[in-house]
Amino acid sequence: MGEPNDIDQFHPISLSPSIYNLPVQDLLDDNKRRDFINICVPLSKASMKGDWKTAKSILNCQEHLVRYSITENCETAVHIAAAAQRNTKSINFVQHLVGKMEKADLQLQNRQGNTALCLAAAAGNVEIAKIMVKSNKDLPTIANGEAMRPLFIVVLFRHHEMVNYLYHQSQRMGAPDWTPKDRKWVFLRCIELDLWDFALKILKDYPLLAQCGSALGALARKPSAFNESKQHCIWRIINPIICLKREHVETDSKAMQILRKIWTRIEEKPKAEIDKILRGPKVLKDGIQTYPSRILFVAAEMGNTKFLVELISRYPDLMWKKNENNQSIFHVAVSHRHEDIYNLLYEIGSMKALIISLADKDGNNMLHLVGKKAEKRRDQDVSGVVFQMQLDLIWFKEVESMIPPLYKEQKNTSGLTPYELFTLNHTTSVIDGEKWMKGTASKCTLVATLIATIVFAVAYTIPGGYDQNDGFPMFLHNGPFLLFVVLDAISFILSSISILVFLSILTCRYTQEDFRNSLPEKLLVGLSMLFLSIVTMMISFSVSFFVLYRHRFITLAIFVSLVAIIPIVSYAYLQYPLLKDAFRSTYGSKFLFRPKEQMLYYHNPRF
Repeated sequence: MGEPNDIDQFHPISLSPSIYNLPVQDLLDDNKRRDFINICVPLSKASMKGDWKTAKSILNCQEHLVRYSITENCETAVHIAAAAQRNTKSINFVQHLVGKMEKADLQLQNRQGNTALCLAAAAGNVEIAKIMVKSNKDLPTIANGEAMRPLFIVVLFRHHEMVNYLYHQSQRMGAPDWTPKDRKWVFLRCIELDLWDFALKILKDYPLLAQCGSALGALARKPSAFNESKQHCIWRIINPIICLKREHVETDSKAMQILRKIWTRIEEKPKAEIDKILRGPKVLKDGIQTYPSRILFVAAEMGNTKFLVELISRYPDLMWKKNENNQSIFHVAVSHRHEDIYNLLYEIGSMKALIISLADKDGNNMLHLVGKKAEKRRDQDVSGVVFQMQLDLIWFKEVESMIPPLYKEQKNTSGLTPYELFTLNHTTSVIDGEKWMKGTASKCTLVATLIATIVFAVAYTIPGGYDQNDGFPMFLHNGPFLLFVVLDAISFILSSISILVFLSILTCRYTQEDFRNSLPEKLLVGLSMLFLSIVTMMISFSVSFFVLYRHRFITLAIFVSLVAIIPIVSYAYLQYPLLKDAFRSTYGSKFLFRPKEQMLYYHNPRF
């Protein structure tokens, strides 16, 4: 099939407008400006709105206008209608309009070389396309000014139904005017644009496309296509605890089916050719030949775990491949903080010692790479700095526990040990994290203090007052009143705990180690206590209102009780992102490493 990456060399060729099959342009002349305004503009509006009644009144007098340009872009009425909004009126309009046109009229092109079918393809108007193709079977073969056939265009716009229709109308790309490069281009675009069903169909019709190395590279960049059902972080916490036995049969994604078909073809090739495909095209950078599109390392950067697992499980030697920086795929995964790929090291036994001890061209071992900041940040806001710092510390401790002791103090070419490099790269994070934590703790302390003051005062100014004879509350033996007292006391206790927790945050030393567990846990506890104190305070307020007015104004009491829910819901809604991040980072990150389930050598019952 030629060079593995020759698909990348296909580029549409722009044609000169002088060779387009343009409509008659008489009405565009300056000396016929009045005719343009009186005829072309109304016909253009009618075509756009699907107003056949108006268009018919114009065309009945001058039927030749169906082949005339009625816009300055040299578009006919059918061009405009084909690109209009998809509805019954536009379909009916085209049906009647095509009935007045000759076969050749449908082949007319605008200034960009687009036929009406090209515009219908871009708009996804399948019914309109069927009407035109029924009248002229040659339309699917006519390309626009950039040599883009209608099938090319509809693939780029990802209209699934139209793709399927034009594929069959194009004789499944089997006509003599379809070249192997054309088919490769469509196949690759389908992968890039997530048209998986169509890509599988093409691969079934043209099995030799499985030898296309560029398709393998495109799959490497699509981790989401292999993870159709991403496991929620809650289950990532629960699964290691309950250790459920994996008995279900996994269903392969469409992307995985394509990958298997492609790799089955590629793995049969000689080793040198496989290496050439995996390297990708070469690029000269500063006079040095580099391979920035190395497929394995692109997959590692993108976190495409299932892609790598599939290739390595069938060709284990791939795990030893290195890039220009003398890094393995595991080193790249660590740099980008992809724990699923890193966890594969636990499945290869003692061989992992040879990989993790590998130093790159700058003398950095795997622990040095963790000492650097992550290549791609998961959070960009200020609060993200705190949780990213925590995640980096967890990563550092994890890799430190795996790497041989000798390498913990190894220096890179800059003379820095892993810990020194970590400290150097995270100085700003510590400062920003401390600033944000203190600011948050100060504001939350103020709110918690206000709540504690209110509920403490309410405890002695109870609803109904006190009995002047014995000094006991008037509603002492009232059930709802006792609930009010309990809730008020709970709110005071929770707000007091929240104050103490936030004070401990304000007086913390803010060392690097504090960001790993202490500070995030305190933040989570403080915010949770503050939220619960607000909840109990508002409930106690509702109960007290109910105690006072339930006999004579029960409707008012119920209404106020319901309205009291608004502050609770508002706080929960506004603080949920922060609480979620704190919980996920503090507890979810503890289950990132050493998973119970194997991936690399897991046997799917389907095979």
